[in-house]
Amino acid sequence: MSLLFKETNNRSYVPLLALLSALLLWLGWPVKPLAIFLFIGWVPFLLMEKAISEKTIPKRGRTFFKHAYLMLLLWNIFTTYWVSYSTLGGGIAAVVFNALFMMMPLMAFFWTKRAGGKMLGYLSLPVYWIAFEQFHLNWDLSWPWLTLGNGFASLPSWVQWYEYTGFLGGSLWVWVVNLLVFFALTSPEKKKSRWIAPALTFLLPLVLSFIIGSRYQEKGEAAEVVVVQPNVDPYKEKFEGGEGHIPFEQQLARLITLSEQQITPNTKFVLWPETSISNGINWEEGFELSPVSYVLRDFLNRHPGVELVAGITSARLYPDSTQRSGTARYHPQIGYYDVYNAALHFKPNGQHAFYHKSKLVPGVEKTPYPAVFQFLKAFAIDLGGIAGNMGSQETRAIFQHSQHPNLVGAPVVCYESIYGEYVSDYIRNGASAIFIITNDAWWSDSPGYKQHLVYASLRAIETRRAVARSANTGISGFIDQKGELQQKSGWWVPASLRGQIRFNQEQTFYTRHGEFIGHGTQWLALGFVLAAIVLWFTRRRTARR
Repeated sequence: MSLLFKETNNRSYVPLLALLSALLLWLGWPVKPLAIFLFIGWVPFLLMEKAISEKTIPKRGRTFFKHAYLMLLLWNIFTTYWVSYSTLGGGIAAVVFNALFMMMPLMAFFWTKRAGGKMLGYLSLPVYWIAFEQFHLNWDLSWPWLTLGNGFASLPSWVQWYEYTGFLGGSLWVWVVNLLVFFALTSPEKKKSRWIAPALTFLLPLVLSFIIGSRYQEKGEAAEVVVVQPNVDPYKEKFEGGEGHIPFEQQLARLITLSEQQITPNTKFVLWPETSISNGINWEEGFELSPVSYVLRDFLNRHPGVELVAGITSARLYPDSTQRSGTARYHPQIGYYDVYNAALHFKPNGQHAFYHKSKLVPGVEKTPYPAVFQFLKAFAIDLGGIAGNMGSQETRAIFQHSQHPNLVGAPVVCYESIYGEYVSDYIRNGASAIFIITNDAWWSDSPGYKQHLVYASLRAIETRRAVARSANTGISGFIDQKGELQQKSGWWVPASLRGQIRFNQEQTFYTRHGEFIGHGTQWLALGFVLAAIVLWFTRRRTARR
């Protein structure tokens, strides 16, 4: 890096700096335990921007955009190439568009620095980036997989303070250290003392995390949970029409058999994965009278005290068409109805409740801004099963055990588990543990399903809730309240695991206050934009005099 720094006036090195940043960020990303590279991953980018800004060349903004976009595109490809395993076109669209969206804070930094000077520019960079990460959590094209704070998911002992800041605190940590390293590299003074600030900024949060982790004791009532991994291929075996389709009755029998291999008299919950009950569409009205309901009731009656949480494809009819939702479908023989990727809480007496997955995967379960992005349907990612616009719900439902009121699960469905503040909504509603039901089969044997697993460790730390995770295939297992993986299954094998987890009822600072860093940076970003505009006009007026 020092050699490249010395040669930054040579424009031929600029693409190499872009490539180096992408490589360092990839090396620091889970599931490799090399997160230390994240703390220097942005330094080549900063050197690249410095070289471009200081050269007296025309169209510096265009030159910066070209090389910064190259860096982001390569980083997206290196870390999320596996999305293309499900659908090639969808995977390409995901990395191309996500890199383009990530350019927004970088271009804002470039123009703020140009209009308001170096100090304002460098101060604005982490603010713009984290404000964008907050925005990227909540709009229709949300894909926050590369939120910088996710980079510590494989090393939960480094970020025990996420219970206060959430994962955006990790993003801030990464940016501050990178900027301080960059300032030390480019400082005209060559004293060794210039490295004290970046070293302390890296080490102090690390030491704090180790202190918090060493003192933290798991809290709450302990209870036994069984998670099941049936390992049914969603493309070939799960749904009718697939090569080697397994009839639903056999799939259901496999789920019950695997469950009963682990159930004991102490078991309180059994978890089945996303869409494990997918025999066509299960109508929520009258579900207690459906054939599958009687099978489930018979299964639970053999195991007193056990309650089931399972993924299900469900539907709800709108008898009054004027009351239909914006995602409702229409069939001439049925009328208007919604289809849900849902979680089912089923009790031995047949009582049940549904939660409708509400953080829907763009392009798969939801068409983002359909009036604008209708053309993106051609690039929709195929995850097997029912596709198209799915229904959702406004509030986060919780599943409370009927005999043990302190045992309350948060039914988090697949993709929802990468959203910190969203998962905290379940906790604020009373959940004392996190139940993740997912299906990671479409990512093949790649970093994708492994990253999805370890991201759950961050939710455990943020909320201090243990996690029980049931995957159709991928990795099933248990994570404790410190984010440490306690048990896990293998990849692409039928399995069931039994674990004892604690159901904590206390709320963390982050649970109570949410993404205060993200919301705060959005207001600060607005202030930086206004300051840059004022300084730009002031300089133009001064130059005219």
